[in-house]
Amino acid sequence: MLDDPFRYGLLAALAIALLTAAFTDLRSRKIGNWLNASIAVGAPLFWWASGMDLWPDVAMQLGLALLTFAVLCGLFALGQMGGGDIKLLTALALWIAPLQFLQLLMMMALIGGFLTIIFGMWHLMRRQRDKIAIPYGLAIAAAGLWILGVNYLPAATQVAGT
Repeated sequence: MLDDPFRYGLLAALAIALLTAAFTDLRSRKIGNWLNASIAVGAPLFWWASGMDLWPDVAMQLGLALLTFAVLCGLFALGQMGGGDIKLLTALALWIAPLQFLQLLMMMALIGGFLTIIFGMWHLMRRQRDKIAIPYGLAIAAAGLWILGVNYLPAATQVAGT
C-alpha cells in the first residue's frame, strides 16, 4: 500500500483543499461549503484506496466525525467556533485515524493560540474596537497538513516502520 499512487493522489488533493481552506479563511474569514463537501466526499475513496474494512475501520471514522460534529456544534452555540471550521474539522475526521486526529486537535489548539496572540496584537496596534476575527481555518489546515506529513507520506511511514 505504500506505493499506491491513487492513495497519494487523494492525499495530495486533501492537502490542496486544506491550503485552499487556509487561504480563503485568512482572506475572507469563510470556508466554502463546496470545499468542505469535497473533502467529505473524498473520504470514502480514501477508505477504499487504503483498504479499510467497513467494520470497524470505516465505522470508527464515521463515529469520530459524528462525535466531532456534536462537540463542535456545542462550541458553535456558545459562539466559540465558526460553522465553516466545524464542517472542515468534521470532514477531516473522516480522513484521519482517531489517534492522529487527537494529535491534530492538540496541534490545532497550539497553532490557534499562537494565531490568537498574533491577531490580538495586530488588533490592538490598529486600535480597533470591534470583535477580533481569528481565521481558525488556518490553524485547522496547518495541523491537518502536519498530520499528513508526519503520518501519511511515504518517508514518514517508512521511518515509523523501522
